[in-house]
Amino acid sequence: MRALIVVDIQNDFLPGGPLAVPRGDEAVAPTNRLLDSTGLFDVVVATQDWHPQDHGSFAANHPGKRPGEVIDLAGLSQILWRVHCVQGTRGAKFAPGLHAERFERVFRKGQNPAIDSYSGFFDNGHRQSTGLAEFLRGRGVGEVYILGLATDYCVKFTALDARELGLETWFIEDACRGVELHAGDVQKAIEELTARGVRMTTTDELLRGGPQS
Repeated sequence: MRALIVVDIQNDFLPGGPLAVPRGDEAVAPTNRLLDSTGLFDVVVATQDWHPQDHGSFAANHPGKRPGEVIDLAGLSQILWRVHCVQGTRGAKFAPGLHAERFERVFRKGQNPAIDSYSGFFDNGHRQSTGLAEFLRGRGVGEVYILGLATDYCVKFTALDARELGLETWFIEDACRGVELHAGDVQKAIEELTARGVRMTTTDELLRGGPQS
């Protein structure tokens, strides 16, 4: 069974948003091509950042701190971000035009204010599951295809956790965009994924019927 995992294609990560991923809106069109392809995937799910206003990863909640600084949060190193994807706000909604009606399930993450959650599977300390792993296991999924925002954070950690869970994992290159908080972060993320056994593919390749595992 094959699953498509759409990671965090939300308003606040699009150009003009408080935590904009450069050219993040360009992930929408290839994602829709895959969402609309009948029979290509057995399961289609999405992840969604869903933070409370008082989340500890927000620089605004730490007087004197600025976005980009690093603190200790719940015993883990934490980059501080601008306020984003607050529960119930427009910024947390999926991007306009994204065919979100195709999602069988949406798995929300980052709801605990004491710990961030980049991966769609677990929080950053692997202390709590989002339920995604259990859902995929229950559906008999052994192979996942991952796309979305952002390559060097939530996409990367979702893919790494998928590999740790024993899933054959594919990264859809043209349907992802990265933050590049530091120059070269996207390339480093791709190299790390490849080294951990994540395989690379593209939307066109998938729509042509490949790759085959």
